[in-house]
Amino acid sequence: MSRKEITDTPLSLPLSPPSSPLSCCPRSRVKRAARRASYDRAPAYALIDRLKTAHVGFVEDGEPRIIPITAWRLADDLYLHTLSGGRLAQQLASGQQLCISFAVTNQWVMTKSAFHHSANYESLVLFGKAEPVTDESEFDAAFQAIIDQIEPGRWEQVRAPNTKERKATALFRIPIEEGAFKSRTGGPGEEPEDMALPVWHGVLPA
Repeated sequence: MSRKEITDTPLSLPLSPPSSPLSCCPRSRVKRAARRASYDRAPAYALIDRLKTAHVGFVEDGEPRIIPITAWRLADDLYLHTLSGGRLAQQLASGQQLCISFAVTNQWVMTKSAFHHSANYESLVLFGKAEPVTDESEFDAAFQAIIDQIEPGRWEQVRAPNTKERKATALFRIPIEEGAFKSRTGGPGEEPEDMALPVWHGVLPA
C-alpha cells in the first residue's frame, strides 16, 4: 500500500529584518548533529512567531523548574506575562539566568528498521534574563503585538487594559541574544541491507 507524503505548512508571519546572529557560547552551542544547527535569527524568529508557546526553565529553592507559557516576539525581544506578585513573577524579577525553549515536530520519519525512525522538527533554545516592563506605552505595544499577530487589526477593535488589569499583570521582556536553532528535514536514512525489506518507508504528518 502506498502512502502519500503530506507536508505540514506552518503559519507564515511577517518577520522584522534579522539583525546580527545569535551569540553562542559553550552552553548554547549545538554539539550533537551540529550540521543541523543555525545561529541565524530568521528561522529562530519564524519558530517563535509560529508557536508562541515556550517552556521557561529556572531554579527555585535549588531545584529545577520548567513552566510552559505563552511567549511572543516584538523586534529583538521576547515577552511573557504572568500574575503580579505570583511565584513565577518573583522568579523572573530575580534576574536569574533563564533557559527558554520552543519545539515542534512537523513529521515522523518512518524507516525499514526500528533504530533509524526519526522526526523532522524545529527547535530553539535561548538563554537570557527577564526585565520587568513598567512603561505603559511599552506594555501596550507588547500586547498589541501578540493580539495583532493572532488577528491583524484586532487591537484597534478591543478595549485597552484598564488600571486594575495592568496592576494584576506582570509583563517581562527578555532580550533575544544567545541561543541556537536546530532542525531536521528530509526522508529516511536506511542501511543498504535493509532496502529489500518489504516495509513501507517515508514521512508521516505529525
